[in-house]
Amino acid sequence: MHMTVPEALELVRGILPTCSGKSGVEVILAPPFTALSAVAEAVKGTGIGVAAQNMHWEPKGAYTGEVSAAMLVDAGCTHVIIGHSERRQYFAETDESVNRKLAAALSVGLVPIVCVGETLDERERGDQFKVIERQLDGGLKDIGPKQMAGTILAYEPVWAIGTGKTASPEQAQDVHAFIRGWLTRVHGEGIADAVRIQYGGSVKPDNVADLMSRADIDGALVGGAALKADSFAALVNFK
Repeated sequence: MHMTVPEALELVRGILPTCSGKSGVEVILAPPFTALSAVAEAVKGTGIGVAAQNMHWEPKGAYTGEVSAAMLVDAGCTHVIIGHSERRQYFAETDESVNRKLAAALSVGLVPIVCVGETLDERERGDQFKVIERQLDGGLKDIGPKQMAGTILAYEPVWAIGTGKTASPEQAQDVHAFIRGWLTRVHGEGIADAVRIQYGGSVKPDNVADLMSRADIDGALVGGAALKADSFAALVNFK
């Protein structure tokens, strides 16, 4: 929940010169609902995608305050984030609601970015893999291979969101490898290799290269470091 429309457009203007048209890197911006249309118009023709931070699973109806998948497409979105850890933590998002939102997003051609991750208590109990497996089983229920191949997954340890703490590259890789293994078991090796698995959790310019060097970490779901053009550009252009 950051930035008015003018502030979001100012950030986009700062990002475009160094982040558009990058070979081998896909860049997606996820502003708040109020700025989606303006940002989508500002990045048109640059190759940069636009994601909403949430959506409702119903196509329309008496759901005051909610936004449908079709509305997101109409606003210019190409992607949508589903099941973000803050949605789970503060707004009672469940694996069932994630699954319903995922199906709705796929039905209108949005690329879903589905988030999974454990709390600090769950990790300290050694339950992180059990939690991730439950979230994958529930959130991705009844999603076929072709739909799965067009879905992005993001590992977001709840204990590393907005805390300044980051999972070590080894910890992140362990969970990413577990997710890749789940995909292989459920959908086969070809689909598992095709699915992009991002890491989200205090990704910064000084740790991005180490994280991205790991075999099963395919990208980053960036939080606070995306609020300034220079730090976001450093992430996009890391070496």
